[in-house]
Amino acid sequence: MLLGKVVGQVWATRKDEKLTGMKLLVVRHINLDYSFRNSYVVAVDSVGAGSGEYVLVTTGSSARQSALTEGKPVDAVISAIIDTLDVEKQ
Repeated sequence: MLLGKVVGQVWATRKDEKLTGMKLLVVRHINLDYSFRNSYVVAVDSVGAGSGEYVLVTTGSSARQSALTEGKPVDAVISAIIDTLDVEKQ
C-alpha cells in the first residue's frame, strides 16, 4: 500500500464499460513526513475521497479485491482516507 495526497481528477468519456460510474483520482505519493515524492498514480476512488485529502492506495492485484473493483480492469484503488499518521521518530 502507498500513502498519497489527492491532487486531481481524471475525466474520461470513453473507457472500458466496466469502469463506467467510477471516479478516477490523481494521487501524488508522499513520504512518512507528508513531503511529496515525484511520482503519481491514477486510482479508482472507493471511499469518497476528495481533492487535498491524504489517502491510502492499494495497488496491483489487491486493488481488484474491493467490492467496487472486483473483476474490473483496475490496478490502483483508494482504500482509505487518512485522518492522522503517527510514525515513531528514530
